[in-house]
Amino acid sequence: METEKPNEPVLETVDVLKANIIAAGTNKKTKRIVNGFGGMMGSKEMTAPHFDEQAGVADILEKDAQEKAKWAKKKHISEQPWTLQNWHQHINWLNMMLVIFFPLFGLYLSLNTPLKWQTAAFAVFHYSCSGISITGGYHRLWSHKAYDAHWPLRIFYALFGAAAVEGSIKWWGHSHRIHHRYTDTNRDPYDARKGFWYSHLGWMLVKPNPKYKARADIADLIDDWIVRVQHKHYLLIMLVMGYIYPMLICGYFFNDYKGGFVYAGILRAFSIQQATFCVNSLAHWIGVQPFDDRRTPRDHWITALVTFGEGYHNFHHEFPSDYRNAIKWWQFDPTKALIWISSKLGLAYNLKTFSQNAIEQGLVQQQQKKLDAMRRKLNWGTPLSNLPVWDKAKFLEKCKEGKGLVIINGIVHDVSGYISEHPGGEPLLRASLGKDATKAFNGGVYLHANAAHNLLATMRVAVMRDSVGQRRAELELKKSQ
Repeated sequence: METEKPNEPVLETVDVLKANIIAAGTNKKTKRIVNGFGGMMGSKEMTAPHFDEQAGVADILEKDAQEKAKWAKKKHISEQPWTLQNWHQHINWLNMMLVIFFPLFGLYLSLNTPLKWQTAAFAVFHYSCSGISITGGYHRLWSHKAYDAHWPLRIFYALFGAAAVEGSIKWWGHSHRIHHRYTDTNRDPYDARKGFWYSHLGWMLVKPNPKYKARADIADLIDDWIVRVQHKHYLLIMLVMGYIYPMLICGYFFNDYKGGFVYAGILRAFSIQQATFCVNSLAHWIGVQPFDDRRTPRDHWITALVTFGEGYHNFHHEFPSDYRNAIKWWQFDPTKALIWISSKLGLAYNLKTFSQNAIEQGLVQQQQKKLDAMRRKLNWGTPLSNLPVWDKAKFLEKCKEGKGLVIINGIVHDVSGYISEHPGGEPLLRASLGKDATKAFNGGVYLHANAAHNLLATMRVAVMRDSVGQRRAELELKKSQ
């Protein structure tokens, strides 16, 4: 145990509570922006920031303590079983309307609404604009600060991102930062451990347990005037960009108001929602984990195809502030391409990437982890440090007992069960019994392959005193300590 020396400076330990307060952003006095539409597209009980211009850290901690005490005395509806009497209390009805009922209404309208090719083409265009605004804007720009953008591009993202009907930048960014801070825990809003459908849709359709409410610092988002304006007027912007704008465009140019409303409005919004939700579900369900397998995020090209390039999710969770999601030239990531092109046009700048060295370190570490796991499943023989130490007299005495013993590299091996299986022939192996066969084994007769060395290791019985084998055993013992 180390003891402090007189007059030696004392190292200060990070205060975990203070660090968590900083990570949550509750150490800052931030302007409160209200859109008057509650926790739209999400779970207010889980992710509402509760930042207030007047509130201090003590006030926030006191509110947390009061809420914790409240739910310690009674069970929240999320902790109660579903029954015929209370099933409706479990459901987030606003989200049920936006994500399920309204799209079903659009599907019903489509049964009597012919689809014009011009409307279909515009719907695809509008789908692309709103989708790329979520991945390039909501996600990589605002949630992760993977690059910076000038106001024209940010306004584009804010308008068409609202058309995706997935909530405001402020709400979306806050819940996503919580997801990264608490991935695969009860505080993760779309915890993938609870199943594919929960992380895809269920987390929005049922009321979450408020005891798992979490926070993340979004002061930088609120400092952006575009984020503030969009959040304050989100409902109006969403209705105009999501439904009225496509209806008017299709009506004016193609004389197809109803088709614009149904296909380029309702069904387009539904489609982009489902594509985005795949990042929460599919990207945590199928694929490989080349960087880290301790958590659920995975890489897969199918997910990338349906999410504008967000499918390389294992990479993203390891390097979240990298503006790329796919790092190979052949991997599908149109969002990365758009950001790069925007930077060449002067709309984006300060594109962030992790060094190739850091990326390859992650790959090698995960590969080594897998190799170590495979290695632990195999029989590599008794560790040298666990073997008894024999001198020459002990060895010769054991040989007289008729055992098939041979010395190789200072280690005694019992090859009696392998004599008839020896590829070089039984006579050759019998000629080595009771002797030191190191030179013959290491090239004097045969330069044995790795397989022979590995097989021989499973036959170890002792280490010779004052030999290379004993020195290896002592080194092995030191490493284990």
